[in-house]
Amino acid sequence: ADYGFWLGDAFASGGSVGYDHKKMGITARGAWESVKRHFRSMNINTQTTPFTVAGIGDMSGDVFGNGMLLSEQIKLVVAFDHRHIFIDPAPDTARSFAERQRLFALPRSSWDDYDKGLISEGGGVYARSAKSITLSPQARVVIGIDTEELTPVELLKAILQAPVDLLYNGGIGTYVKATFETHAQVGDKSSDAFRVNGADLRCKVLAEGGNLGCTQNGRIEFAQKGGRIYTDAIDNSAGVDCSDHEVNIKILLGSVVEAGDLTLKQRNDLLASMTDEVGHLVLADNYYQTQALDIGMHKPLYVLDGQQRLMQWLEGSGRLNRAIEFLPTDEEIARRKARKAGLTAPEGAVVLAYAKMSVFDDLVASNLPDDPFFSRALKAYFPKVLTEQFGAAIAAHPLKREIIATFITNTVVNRTGATFVNFIAAEAGATAADVIRAFTLAREIFDLEPLWDQIDALDYKVDAKLQLDLLMQLTGIAQRASRWMLRIRSQDTDLPTLITRYQPAARELRAHLADWLPASANANWTAATDALVKAGVESVLAQNLTALEFIFPALDLVDLAQSAGISLEQAARAYFGIEAELGLTGWRAQINRLPTDTLWQTQARGSARDDVYSIARQITQGLLTRHEELAQWCGQHARAIERLCQLLNTISTQPADLAPVSVALRELRHLA
Repeated sequence: ADYGFWLGDAFASGGSVGYDHKKMGITARGAWESVKRHFRSMNINTQTTPFTVAGIGDMSGDVFGNGMLLSEQIKLVVAFDHRHIFIDPAPDTARSFAERQRLFALPRSSWDDYDKGLISEGGGVYARSAKSITLSPQARVVIGIDTEELTPVELLKAILQAPVDLLYNGGIGTYVKATFETHAQVGDKSSDAFRVNGADLRCKVLAEGGNLGCTQNGRIEFAQKGGRIYTDAIDNSAGVDCSDHEVNIKILLGSVVEAGDLTLKQRNDLLASMTDEVGHLVLADNYYQTQALDIGMHKPLYVLDGQQRLMQWLEGSGRLNRAIEFLPTDEEIARRKARKAGLTAPEGAVVLAYAKMSVFDDLVASNLPDDPFFSRALKAYFPKVLTEQFGAAIAAHPLKREIIATFITNTVVNRTGATFVNFIAAEAGATAADVIRAFTLAREIFDLEPLWDQIDALDYKVDAKLQLDLLMQLTGIAQRASRWMLRIRSQDTDLPTLITRYQPAARELRAHLADWLPASANANWTAATDALVKAGVESVLAQNLTALEFIFPALDLVDLAQSAGISLEQAARAYFGIEAELGLTGWRAQINRLPTDTLWQTQARGSARDDVYSIARQITQGLLTRHEELAQWCGQHARAIERLCQLLNTISTQPADLAPVSVALRELRHLA
């Protein structure tokens, strides 16, 4: 401040005036989003269902202490820090939670301060300096061993391998490596004596609130045997994210103070008043980032080709060294494909990080951050009170382009996955900025964001696998719509104009879909909706999700109606009539059955589906241009239509195959 350094106290975060991470518990709360996500994949709610925990740390620590207060259902059966080993074989959840609260509030507390009268039979607190520790039958059961007496070092090793639901690392040290790694390679001598291998872990979930709790190879090894784990960069990112927000807010308010519109005391009071909202903004990133990883892990073989292509592209552009990041070679990927295995979540986390860095760099280098339409991202990044009071200062923020690029990168990649932008860009020969604009159009025109939010709201209400299925389907719709948008974006029309052109039509089509669809299509829509409702999805959401398959042609229908000088209803009825007569809904269903084990298969399926829509558009346009009746046209082409229907009936009972689909598409093109 004395030197007039432009950052002022934004030079660093968490100072005397700033966001105290321990008081906010922000790092632990971010890690807990990972914990909740892992347990959600097992259809377990950590906030309502008791679960066992082995912990690394003590209640005086920020990450461990805050973490062990984030659920009243925690059954902390074993824990250790650098001083003590804590064992409570059958804890009373309510009483132990209250005692952990007391220790957290007690300055510089240790496990030795724990009320021994609250520890269940067979437990206790033991000094790590002891020569040996005798274990009760109850302690041996919970740790999963038979030996009655162990040295402290041996006991630490056993605790790390305890058969608990969650191993929560809130300490300092690297405790897990891969079987093939040496302790010397790990580089943490203090833990050499009791470090374990990922393959030997028996916990269901491992959360890394602390940094470097595992080597990356150790994480991969644990994940490959079925363990649930991300990386420390994912689990404890909330602390860094909170600092990011604090620094950018201080830079913003620094300019306001300098202009004389705010005193320093008012600024400090304002900072404090926004603590909770900053926390919510940060935790949203943790929620969606882990969701993106779980979607990728839901069908790992399905996304493996895209991940491989992305890694190859990143290597080719000098952005990635797979060996340094412990990512599999092409040869290893081939072996995984042979045994039908994809990337593990820790590997997927690294790919996600590089995808984000790549998209961010490309966006900053483009003119997208200067597009007035995306200024909304700048406002969304900051707490609401700042956008309401200091809009002009936000618009003049020195780092506004970087903030916009960061926010958009997170928003899009977290929603669509690591490979989405690269996949479409490579396929269309487009830039990352082009793809982001196309995706944004698709999201706005089809009102996808409310649907995503409603699927998010299904947490713990439907099976976790069904929820991931729905999210993947919505991403598929966004991908198809984004490709279409890339084609019309070649006209360089601005986003607001395109949204104004197509969004009302998409909404009108949705509102009248039941009336405008032929009976056969309505039956298909009802059947698809009923299947989701039966699985536990609320009926309105189920209807809106299954309607997307029929609303997708809205983009074509707007152009058809305008070129023919007719209403949207007339264009829609003509289009859906063609679909019904040619059985195009059935053909799309057959195309959706095609395998997507590789990127080429995925592209082939997508191209075939696009062809069906394109053919329907061409035939409809021809009828409307010639003012020809559908019945008359069908009569002229009765034999060809009959052949198509027979072929559809034949292949419907056979395994999915691209060959008959290709034959049908050729016949359809002749008709078009």
